[in-house]
Amino acid sequence: MSSNKAVAGRAKGKSFRVVAAIVVIVAVGSLIVWLKVVRGADDPTSNLATFVARRGPLTISVLESGTIHPREQITLRNEVEGRTSIVWLIPDGTRVQAGDLLVELDASTLKDLIIDQDILVQKADAAYINAKETLAVVENQAQSDIELAELTLEFAKQDLKQYQEGLYPNEKTAAQNDITLRQEELTRSQETLTWSQKLFDEKYISNTELQADKLAVTRSTNNLELAKNSRDLLQDFTYHRQIAQLTSDVKQAEMALERAQRKASADVVQAKADLKAKELELKRQKEKHQKTTDQLAKTKIYAPQEGMVVYATTSGSGGRRSPFDRREPMDIGVEVSERQDLITLPTAESMRAQVDIHETSLEKIRVGLPAVITVDALAGKKFLGRVGTIAPLPDARSMWMNPDLKIYPTDIYLEDNDNALRTGMSCKAEVIVAQYEDTVYVPVEAVLRVAGQPTVYVVEDGSYEARQVEIGLDDNNMIRIISGLDEGEVVLMTPPLQAATVQTGSRMEGGGLLDAIDVSETMRQRVNQKLEEANGTPAAGPGMPAEAAASPQQEGPGPGARGPGQGQQGGPGFPGASSQQMEQMRRRFENMSPEERQKEMERMRQRFENMSPEEREKMRQRFQGGGRRQGTGQRQGGDRRQGGGSRRGADDTRQGPAGPRGEERNQ
Repeated sequence: MSSNKAVAGRAKGKSFRVVAAIVVIVAVGSLIVWLKVVRGADDPTSNLATFVARRGPLTISVLESGTIHPREQITLRNEVEGRTSIVWLIPDGTRVQAGDLLVELDASTLKDLIIDQDILVQKADAAYINAKETLAVVENQAQSDIELAELTLEFAKQDLKQYQEGLYPNEKTAAQNDITLRQEELTRSQETLTWSQKLFDEKYISNTELQADKLAVTRSTNNLELAKNSRDLLQDFTYHRQIAQLTSDVKQAEMALERAQRKASADVVQAKADLKAKELELKRQKEKHQKTTDQLAKTKIYAPQEGMVVYATTSGSGGRRSPFDRREPMDIGVEVSERQDLITLPTAESMRAQVDIHETSLEKIRVGLPAVITVDALAGKKFLGRVGTIAPLPDARSMWMNPDLKIYPTDIYLEDNDNALRTGMSCKAEVIVAQYEDTVYVPVEAVLRVAGQPTVYVVEDGSYEARQVEIGLDDNNMIRIISGLDEGEVVLMTPPLQAATVQTGSRMEGGGLLDAIDVSETMRQRVNQKLEEANGTPAAGPGMPAEAAASPQQEGPGPGARGPGQGQQGGPGFPGASSQQMEQMRRRFENMSPEERQKEMERMRQRFENMSPEEREKMRQRFQGGGRRQGTGQRQGGDRRQGGGSRRGADDTRQGPAGPRGEERNQ
């Protein structure tokens, strides 16, 4: 029983191997048939675009579109404030003389303002006169108050001095004299009393007379005491009180004088300030009146010289009308704003062509270069000119609409005058950068920079080889070959892109910071962490392949993009698949069962057979453009002239379908 199971198992395994071998043989056969159909002839260069190097005259020029304008012109602007409407307008293109009326603006509002300003000027003038007279009164009153305060102070000082030097000494002397007199009276009274006592004792006088003499002594004694008390009162009390009172009067007079001076100064300053304000108000009202009068005069615009009238809305401000300018064309009734350009008048018969030079052509263009101008409206006529001015900065309006667009307004002065030339005519200006009578040239697409050196791929005997050349100027179509290539040699129009690939271990100029400097492993890990946080995907790190952290491949145009004939990869039935898609298909194919593989091969074969001849040819060209460039085991994309945008991984050694990749997969 077990032997039967073993035999059955071996038979089943043998059958599986036979089926697998058949599937592999069919796959290899289909691949060979497809390669023969797609690859075509054995010559690898038979289906490549080529160009035979030519020798002959070559003109390097820059062609740009522009507009015809007068070389010198006067721009007349609306100088009326605010917005106003046009009530009269001279027709566009009219020849005028100096002093002719060109535009008349609505002046009704300004006329009303002038009447109002007349009233305001009269009021301001009356207020100014009143303030002037008030100032004179205030100054007079201030002077009077100050003089009165000064006089009061002077009297107070004199009273103090009079008392100290006059009244008090007199009163003191009078008191002392009174004491002396009373002393003398007392002495006489005492002597009289003495004689009276003797006489009384001798009975010469009566007792009454004696008592009268005693009373006289008592009276004299009292009078003397009273005189002494009066003197002491004067010295100890009256003098000090009077001095204090008079001194206080002096101080009060001084402070009154200071108050009078300050008040007078404040009143005068206030009156002067009021006068100044009224004077300024009068001046302002007069200026407004004059300004309104000037504005009224500016409602009529006259021609400053002879010329042809050109509306600004026709040619644009400064001769440049933006396509996004939505201003209404000038006409009667149209509102215009302050400082808006209205009319331009040429000041000379000479004309100029105004063109926009892209920043990529600035290196070629310089002032003084000749130019040939053709005007669309004047078929068959050509005008010679020269580059007159190049703007130092790009046009701000173009940058505002498209920040990535940098164009520099350039004026080309026409040396030939023609009465048929009109302002605003469309033209084309071809600036002649250089002319070569006998030189070799090829298309710019045939030149590739390899390691920074211009290189072409010369076709010889069914193969091609790289050759470094020295190049000159180009006109975006043909490029001059100074040396390294001869007339008649055939060069590839689509040179292989892997020639410009950055080699493993090298670094392009402007490469990553981690490759440019020596940093620690910790710093690298921190940078990778930041990349992971910023991109939302795992960043490449130690032990992680670069493909695992790479962002999805860009499929659109631009550096590093895949496009027809530019590093585009493909395979049988999938000419537009990327390397990641091809890798996923390979893994899915390896994980299929034999039956699923057979069905997949049949589906691919049917898809190829159902293609139209054009689709097959397109797929064949794509495959050759991608497979041949993968022949060295490197895959890249991007601009073949710059050699940038490589998508080759550091460890990617897979080759095209014609290489050993198929063998590696089978193994």
